[in-house]
Amino acid sequence: MAKEIKALIIDDSAVVRQTLTHILSQDDSITVIGTAADPFIAAMKLRDEVPDVITLDVEMPRMDGLTFLKKLMSQHPIPVVIISSLTARGTESAILAMEYGAVSVLKKPNSYSMGSMDVQQIIEGVKSAAKSRVKRRSMSNPERELKRAKPTGESMLQTTDKVIAVGASTGGTEAILEFLQAMPIDAYGIVIVQHMPELFTRSFAERLNRICDITVKEATHGDTVIRGRALIAPGNKHMEVKRSGARYYVELSDHEPVNRHRPSVDVLFKSVARYAGKNAIGIIMTGMGADGAAGLLEMKNAGADTIAQNEETCVVFGMPKEAIKLDATNKILSLEKIAPYVTRTFSTIHS
Repeated sequence: MAKEIKALIIDDSAVVRQTLTHILSQDDSITVIGTAADPFIAAMKLRDEVPDVITLDVEMPRMDGLTFLKKLMSQHPIPVVIISSLTARGTESAILAMEYGAVSVLKKPNSYSMGSMDVQQIIEGVKSAAKSRVKRRSMSNPERELKRAKPTGESMLQTTDKVIAVGASTGGTEAILEFLQAMPIDAYGIVIVQHMPELFTRSFAERLNRICDITVKEATHGDTVIRGRALIAPGNKHMEVKRSGARYYVELSDHEPVNRHRPSVDVLFKSVARYAGKNAIGIIMTGMGADGAAGLLEMKNAGADTIAQNEETCVVFGMPKEAIKLDATNKILSLEKIAPYVTRTFSTIHS
């Protein structure tokens, strides 16, 4: 029998608290042990019983979610799932929350238009968070700034004939940040699928672009895969890599979800296997489920180098584990060793 997951819901909206309670109660392995209208009420409840997972809104009265999250992760780390409205301000705050230690970010439910896919994403998000590893964090460090100027336009960048494909889910935002920060400014083109709701991916890309040396942007249909730039698949859009002559580019689509995800890592990896083959490296990072495992195997069979993040550095060792089970990986590396390996491999083998 699966271990019971105890969840605490923090949101200033009574309707949202009720809706989330109803959603999570549909899964027999989840028990909602309480709800709170603000962090002060939540803190009182935490004295009585410690949950396995907290769902947290960002904008609330008396104390905002970010302040509460910083205090929680620096004093008593508990897996936190951010559930936020899709507003420009909200998405930016939610992405910042993930830098502060939140496990994942999900779209706030609308009780009048909830689809089965939305319900399942919330349930799976909480279950995934319950399996994650969270660490105590110090919040005293200021946000990192760019070390040097980036190219200002595509005309200054070279079209790549190599592709670095990355897939991640739970815990992936921090893993991707660490990976991209370690990549040189002239790195071969990078394409990324991170399981994340619509609109959040744009804020995520913009935040990475401010922090990393390479350029990072949310992909648009037809974008060229070029040196010095990482393209992140938009939420609710599949992203595939295609080739025209020496030029790699991306196509976005609204096709049905794969492995219950859109974007899907499998969709990206399988397209890279087909169109880039041995001119690619595939990297599967932290995340729950099996999305990307089959696609990584196709990349390996097509001659690509394939890497799985190791268990010790994963927040959730699900997707890499499934890829390893399929024998889809050439290397199993700790997170901090992935970028140096990729840089060294492409600079020495693919000159």
